[in-house]
Amino acid sequence: MSRTSFLARYSRFVPVLSPTAALNMDIMVGSLGHRVLANSTGSRRRCFCAFGNMGRNLVVAGRGRGTRSFSATCRRREILDISTLPDRLVPLYHQTDASSLLSLHWPRPPCNILLMPKSHAPRVTVSAVEFAKHIHSNYPGLNLVFESHVAKTIHDALPFPIYTTDPSSSTFHFARKIDLVTTLGGDGTILRAASLFSMENILPPILSFSMGSLGFLGEWKFEEYKRAWRECYMSGSAVTVEDLVGPHTQAGKPSRRRHKHDDSGRSSAAVSPGWESVRGNGKSMGLQRTSKILLRSRLRVGIYDSEGRNINEHLMPSSTGEPDHGAPFSLDDTTHPSFPRSPVWTESPPALHAINEVSIDRGVHPHLAIIDIYVNDHFLTEAVADGILISTPTGSTAYSLSAGGSIVHPLVKSLLITPISPRSLSFRPLVLPLETKVVLKLSKRNRGRELPVSIDGKRRVGVGIGMEVRVEGESLEKGPDGWRGGVPCVIRASSKSDGDGKAGDDDSWVGGLNGLLKFNYPFGESGEMH
Repeated sequence: MSRTSFLARYSRFVPVLSPTAALNMDIMVGSLGHRVLANSTGSRRRCFCAFGNMGRNLVVAGRGRGTRSFSATCRRREILDISTLPDRLVPLYHQTDASSLLSLHWPRPPCNILLMPKSHAPRVTVSAVEFAKHIHSNYPGLNLVFESHVAKTIHDALPFPIYTTDPSSSTFHFARKIDLVTTLGGDGTILRAASLFSMENILPPILSFSMGSLGFLGEWKFEEYKRAWRECYMSGSAVTVEDLVGPHTQAGKPSRRRHKHDDSGRSSAAVSPGWESVRGNGKSMGLQRTSKILLRSRLRVGIYDSEGRNINEHLMPSSTGEPDHGAPFSLDDTTHPSFPRSPVWTESPPALHAINEVSIDRGVHPHLAIIDIYVNDHFLTEAVADGILISTPTGSTAYSLSAGGSIVHPLVKSLLITPISPRSLSFRPLVLPLETKVVLKLSKRNRGRELPVSIDGKRRVGVGIGMEVRVEGESLEKGPDGWRGGVPCVIRASSKSDGDGKAGDDDSWVGGLNGLLKFNYPFGESGEMH
């Protein structure tokens, strides 16, 4: 009996499984395949397990004691090394007068995709499997990459190979292989993704789905993942595609319209090939359907000891709930796997970057911290407080907001100094230009204590008297190889516009303030805000 006949005859007896049950069944079927023993009389039998959409080929060999596990499925369920993948593709970002945001343009289709689901969240893991299967089925040639702990959890549920790397070398390989990052979770998942590239000047775009407790930085709901992914993946391709909200079932066809771009972002004539194999090509997406990119500025951070030496390499991940991505490494460290000996720096490690904030606090000590603050080499004040925050505009709605800091739009090039519970009532938060250089020094009146410094809550080190924390805003520059600096976040398209085309740029930010942070929400009123 053929597989098709078997499924047609017995599919009516198969129950409909929930997503969680389907994932568990996938994993169970995969593990059972390795335990199938031969019990036939000499000929091979082929049986098909039909669990909803999870047909699995069980090849049972039965001569003597010879056994063989899933011949096809096992090869597909492999975890491969990311080092075998091609080097990353850097996209182009075009700036126009019509928007304060950038437009994403891929010179050719991205192929190495890092999927980062929220940690310790089974529901999100199920969604990540669903998303991965959709990408594999509809976008041929893509390589799906996961963090090692995620890959071990879900690879049995995916009937195709996936890629990962050892946690100790993840920051090295991800920075050189990943074309696009997709996060499924809350703001913490986005911070985790950014921390993987904390030593890089050029980051891959981040497409985020809000599946956490707040999701102020998450742009999309997961229910929109087909449209969101397609819009980001095809951005600037000028290949004809059918409407993004419709079913993607038609065969791929190359567009007859061909475009190219000058420095202003205008189109003329030529298109990079490679998208023709994507399922669902039909109606032209057009250059006006490009994804919008918000470059979120970061902070450059250096920790220096009492002798002026940079000790960034000693900042280790501080949360036991997250995997250890490894400490920063020296470029002349020949022990690092697959690393060529061509040192870029030898005396001082590269700067670390923070997308939210740098904090220094009193830690477990009962006494307030005493910190001297310098701005552009000028002494500003001696802060006596629970701690000090140096934040980005993105971080202004995080720890800084809880400490009483101002809310700053992410397009405002600035950094913030926010005291944490200061002893003086006149110590107010400050907003400074992005290029300002801020130095935090522990006062000698700190009684010899060592205070903890944290970068985005992910890396932590203790600093003592005589040590310095040097912070400055990361410059966003457009060079011959594209934009450098910042975290490129994919922003959902707006339904609004004005004469200049910029009215919709603030849609998600204003919506987040009102819908998530309940900005200026009055007490005792349940009516809708206008």
